[in-house]
Amino acid sequence: MCINKLILGDNLEILKTVGSETVDLIYLDPPFFSNRTYEVIWGDEGEKRSFEDRFAGGIDHYIHWLKLRVREMHRVLKPTGSIFLHCDWHADAYIRVHILDMIFGRNNFRNHIIWKRTKAKGLAFARLAHNNDSILYYTKSDQFTFNNQYVPHSEKYIDDFYKYDDKDGKGLYQLDNLTNPNKDRPNLTYEFLGVTRVWRWTKERMQEAYENGLVIQSKPGAIPRLKRYLDEQEGTPVDDNWNDIQNVQSQSKERIGYPTQKPEKLLERIISMASNEGDVVLDPFVGGGTSIDVANRLNRKWIGIDQSVMAIKVTDLRLQKRQNELFSVPYEVIIPTYDFDKLTKEDGKDFEIFIVEKFGAIPNQKGGKDYGIDGHTHYGTPILVKKWKKPVGRATLDEFLTAIQRDDKYLFERNKKEGQVCGFIIGFEFSKDIINEVAKLKNTENTIIALKYIRDIIPYENPPKIRLTSEELENYKYKFEARAKSKSEIDFYSWDFSHDEEAFRADIIMDKEGILEKKFEEGEHNVAVKAVDKQGLSGMDKVKIKVKDKKKE
Repeated sequence: MCINKLILGDNLEILKTVGSETVDLIYLDPPFFSNRTYEVIWGDEGEKRSFEDRFAGGIDHYIHWLKLRVREMHRVLKPTGSIFLHCDWHADAYIRVHILDMIFGRNNFRNHIIWKRTKAKGLAFARLAHNNDSILYYTKSDQFTFNNQYVPHSEKYIDDFYKYDDKDGKGLYQLDNLTNPNKDRPNLTYEFLGVTRVWRWTKERMQEAYENGLVIQSKPGAIPRLKRYLDEQEGTPVDDNWNDIQNVQSQSKERIGYPTQKPEKLLERIISMASNEGDVVLDPFVGGGTSIDVANRLNRKWIGIDQSVMAIKVTDLRLQKRQNELFSVPYEVIIPTYDFDKLTKEDGKDFEIFIVEKFGAIPNQKGGKDYGIDGHTHYGTPILVKKWKKPVGRATLDEFLTAIQRDDKYLFERNKKEGQVCGFIIGFEFSKDIINEVAKLKNTENTIIALKYIRDIIPYENPPKIRLTSEELENYKYKFEARAKSKSEIDFYSWDFSHDEEAFRADIIMDKEGILEKKFEEGEHNVAVKAVDKQGLSGMDKVKIKVKDKKKE
C-alpha cells in the first residue's frame, strides 16, 4: 500500500479516516482570517481561479470551523508529535487561546515563531506596517522530537569571538573554557599542566586532546583552554525570530504562481526541526504543495489534503518533477468521485453553496429568499443552481433572465454588449427546449447564458452496494464476508471492528478480499465494512455480534 497520499476533499472528513496517533508532524497554513482576496489565472482553458483568505460570519464562525479540524489533528498526532499552525495578526491570539491552548494544553505551547516575510512597504497610516506571520508551535506532550537548527554565524560574531588563526590551514578558532561549572565532581578534579581544577573531561581525554594540539596553555600556570575551530561549529542556534528566510519573490525559481505560496526554506526548517527521516508529515491545507514537496525531498512520508482540485494537481506536478531522481518514492493521488445519492439528499441551500464553491465562485449565503441568484463569479456574473434530478426546462431560463437583470442591470447590459456570459445555470440535466432557447438568445439578442452540467464541475456516480454477513466459527472467533457491486469495480475493503455512529475509523484499511476471520473479547461488538470502488466511492454495511464464552454456558 502506498503511504504517500494526495487527497482531494474536505479535510475534516478525511482526517476522520486517518488512524489515531499515526502522524509525527502537522503543518497547516489555513486560509487566514483577513480581508484579502487572491486571484490568479492558472491557464486552465482561461478559467479564473480564486483564492479567498477570509470567511463570512465573523471570527466566531472562523474559530469554530478551524477548531473542528484541529481537534481531529490532535487525535491523529503521535504522543511525540508536533503541530505548527501558520496564521497572521488577524486571528493569531484567538487561535492560540481558543483552539490550541484548549486542545493541546497551555503546557504544551513551545514557541510563538515570528516569520518576517516582507520588508516594510511605504506608510501604514495610524499603525505600523504588518510584515510578519505567526507560526504557533505546540507539541502533544512533553516528550517530543526536536532537532536544533542553526544559521551561519554573523560576521560580527566571528570578528568578536574567533580572533585566532592557525597557520597550519585549519583556519579561525576561539579559546573556550575547559573547567566544569559543577564543582562537586571528585572524579574530574585533578592537576593538569600544573593547574588543579574541576575539569569538563577525564584526565585521559584531556591528555589526548593536548597531544593533538587542541588544548593549549598560553603561559606556565595559566588555565589550559580548548581550541574551537570555526569550520567545526554548526553555527548559531535558531531562535523564535525568523528574519533570515525571504518570501517567494516574483523572479524566484521556486515560484509556481500560487498566491500564498510559502518558501521552501521555511518548510525545510520546520520539517527538519520537528521530525526525522521516515516520519509521517501531514498538511491538511496543501495549497501550492510546498510542504509536501519538501517532506518528500527530506525523505519523510506524507499525507496532503486539499478541497481544491487545482491544489492537488499543482502539488502532483511538483512531485512528478522528482520522480526521475534516484531517491524518488511512489505516491498516490486520490481525486474522489462524488456520491450521487448523497448529493441529491443534501439540504437545498447547502447543495447550492457547495456547487457554487466547487465552480470557483462566491455563494449567496444569506438566509431566506435569494430571488433566483445562488451566487456570483468573482467578476459578478450571476449563478443559478438547480438540484432537480429531472431536466431543467425553459421556465427556469425565463425566471433567471428576469432575476439577473434585477440583480445588476448595468452588468447585464455590459456583458451583452461585450459578448460576455450574462449568467450561468448549473444542473444535472437540461431539456431540449432550454438548450434551443439559449442558442436563440445568443444568436438574436447577443445574450449569452451558459448551461453547466454538475458532472463537469464535480464527477459523481452511484456508490457501491454492499452486504455484510457474519458467522460464528468457534469460541470467540467469527468469520465476516462482504459482497459489493459497483459500476467501476471494487478496489478494496476497509474494516472497523469497534464502529460507532460518529465516524468510521479503519482497523484494517486495505483488504482486497472482503473476507476475514477475527477473534473478539466477550461482549457486544459493532463491526462495519466499507467497500471502496475505483472512483473513490464507498458503500458501508455493519453487523452487531454478541460474543459469549460457550464454555460457561
